[in-house]
Amino acid sequence: MAEQIMNSGWRRWMESVGDQTVFLTSFFRNVFSGGFEWSEFVRQSYEIGYKSLTLVSITSFIMGLVLILQLRPTLVDFGAASMLPQTLAVSIIREMGPIITAIICAGKIASSIGAELGSMKVTEQIDAMEVSGANPVQYLVVTRILATTLMIPLLTMIGDVISLFGGYFALNFTDDVSFTLYFTKCFASLDFTDYLPALVKTVFFGFAIGFVGCYKGFNSNKGTESVGLAANSAVVTASLWVFFIDMLAVQITNLLFY
Repeated sequence: MAEQIMNSGWRRWMESVGDQTVFLTSFFRNVFSGGFEWSEFVRQSYEIGYKSLTLVSITSFIMGLVLILQLRPTLVDFGAASMLPQTLAVSIIREMGPIITAIICAGKIASSIGAELGSMKVTEQIDAMEVSGANPVQYLVVTRILATTLMIPLLTMIGDVISLFGGYFALNFTDDVSFTLYFTKCFASLDFTDYLPALVKTVFFGFAIGFVGCYKGFNSNKGTESVGLAANSAVVTASLWVFFIDMLAVQITNLLFY
């Protein structure tokens, strides 16, 4: 009995991998075909990027503020309080900024895409597009995945800067540090090997979030319950992919640059 359950689970997993591979192939095939939907791409970039900016900004500001407040007592004990700006900048740019922004976007964007496309699937709007001769993959999937791939890095860069501002305000709660000195110390501690890997992995974060949201919504089963399941599954799967990609990115970065 246990063996049958294991074989059934393994078979379902393999079928899921095959379906995702076919879906990914369909995406790349439609990216390079003619008739790209520029207007829908711009609209999705607005929906994904601009409408997520407030949430990312508030979270990033609080993150920078809290990190300074948490780091300061420890560094003061070691007589290294002057290293607070450098420590914050390195931790934010390399790791905390990209991963926190990606997790926020996985919760907001992947669930939104999964629910939207799942609802369209349930109400047979996608089938109607196919019958009318439109290409639902090119219109619905390609535009959303490319929009997330573009917007997540931009949101991360904006969030990183806002986190540094949050750290500046937190540092001035207890110390009197000038604006110029603080940011001079922040950027003096960073180099090319800090910016590039962080930026590259956010591109993969964005692609994974968009792909998972589209796949879960596009392949949801019939019935209203499947819309909620698609949204929930998109969040969980996208978050796991973010952590998995981050783990690989850290290992590759350490091999190439350190």
